[in-house]
Amino acid sequence: MESRWSRSSRSGASQSAGRPEVHILWLKTELLHPVDKGGRIRTYQMLRSLARTHQVTYLSLDDGTAAPDAEARSIEYAHRLVRVPFSAPATGTTAFYADLARNFLSPLPYAIAKYRSAAFAAEVRRLAPTADVVVCDFLAPAVNVPEQLPVPTVLFQHNVEAEIWRRHAEVGGNPVVRGYFHRQWQRMLRFEAAACRRFDQVIAVSEADATLMAEAYGVEGVAAVPTGVDVEYFRPQQEQPRSPRELVFTGSMDWLPNEDGVTWFAEQVLPLVQAEVDDATFTVVGRNPSPKVLDLARRCPGVTVTGTVPDIRPYLARGVALVVPLRIGGGTRLKIFEAMAMGVPVISTTVGAEGLPLQPGTHLLEADTAEDLAAACVGLLRDPAAAAALGDRGAQYVQSQFGWDRVAGEFAALCAQTAALLPQRSMA
Repeated sequence: MESRWSRSSRSGASQSAGRPEVHILWLKTELLHPVDKGGRIRTYQMLRSLARTHQVTYLSLDDGTAAPDAEARSIEYAHRLVRVPFSAPATGTTAFYADLARNFLSPLPYAIAKYRSAAFAAEVRRLAPTADVVVCDFLAPAVNVPEQLPVPTVLFQHNVEAEIWRRHAEVGGNPVVRGYFHRQWQRMLRFEAAACRRFDQVIAVSEADATLMAEAYGVEGVAAVPTGVDVEYFRPQQEQPRSPRELVFTGSMDWLPNEDGVTWFAEQVLPLVQAEVDDATFTVVGRNPSPKVLDLARRCPGVTVTGTVPDIRPYLARGVALVVPLRIGGGTRLKIFEAMAMGVPVISTTVGAEGLPLQPGTHLLEADTAEDLAAACVGLLRDPAAAAALGDRGAQYVQSQFGWDRVAGEFAALCAQTAALLPQRSMA
C-alpha cells in the first residue's frame, strides 16, 4: 500500500471565495491516466473542477496498468493520492476463465466480485473519519465500502449497471451467451439495488437513470447531475475541411456495447448507406479494438479501424457526422457532447442518446432500425447545408449549457448537502 500527499495552490481556495470547503474521500477502482475512456474522462473533469474549491483525497486500486506518470499527474485532480496494490487476471487468459468459473456459484456478478479487496476496505475505514463525505465512483468500489462509516456517503452512478447486462442478455448471439448474461444481469440487479439503498445520496448522470433507480430500487435520496464537456478543448475547427463521405464513431473499443454497436453498423447499416452513396466510409476511432472489430476493416468495404489515437478531434472535425449505433448501454455518452461541442452533427440510436437532454431533430438525429439509421446518414451525406445547420445548433446548445465547471458545481452542492447530514442509514 502506498500513499502520497500532493501539495497544490488550490488548498484554501474555497474559503477565499466565501464558500465552505468540503473534504471528499473519493473511491475508485483505477488511476485516471491515461484519460482515454468515458468513465475516466467524466471523473477526471469532475474532480479537476471540484479540487479547485474543495479538498480531495483519492483512494484507488492500482493494478499496475496505469500510465507511468499516473501518480505524478494525480495532482491535477486530487490533493492526496492513496493507492492499494491490486491484481486481476487479464481478459481472455487462463486465469481469467478460472476466475469466471470460481464466480459461477457466487451471489455477486463477476464485474463486481473481481474488485473485492480487504486492503481497500481497510483504507476506507482508516481515511473516512478524516473526510466530510465519501464518494463511491461507479458501482464497483461499493463492494469494499464497510457496513458502517462515521461520515455520510454518496454513490456516483455513471450507469444503471443492471440495464447494461439486461440488454446484453437481449442481444446475445446464442443461448449459452444469453444465459450467461441473464445470470449476470440478475446478480447485478440484486447487488445494485441493495447498494443504492444503503448510501445517503445517489447521484445519477441523467434524469432517466435517477427515475429508474428511484422506481426500480426504491432509492429515496437520488438526484441527477448532467454530463459535461470540456468546451475549451472541444470547439468548432473551421480550418479543417470535412471529408464529404466519411462517417465516424469514437469510443473505447474494449467496451462490449461499443463493439456490438460498430459491428452492427458496419455489417447491417453501412451497406444500405453505400447502396445510395457508394463511396461512403466509416471510421472507428478508439482504444483497444478487439479482433472482432479489427476484422471489420478486412471484411467490410469502406471501414477503417484506427485503434488508439493521440487526439480524436481531427477525426471528429473531418467527419460528416458522428454515428452512435448503440443497442446496449446505460448512463450517458460523453462522445455525443464532445462532437456537438465541435459542431459535428450526431446520428444516434435511442439507446445511444438516452439520458441526454437533447431534442431529436433539433440537436441530433435519432433512428433505431438499420433502414432508418441508414436513411439519416444518407440525408446528411447528400445535404451538407442541413448537416452544417444541425452541427451549429448542437454546438451553441452544448457550449452554453454543459461546461464542466457548471456541472461540477451542481455535483459539489449535492456533496455539501450530504456532508451536512449525519448518516441517516447504516451501511448494512
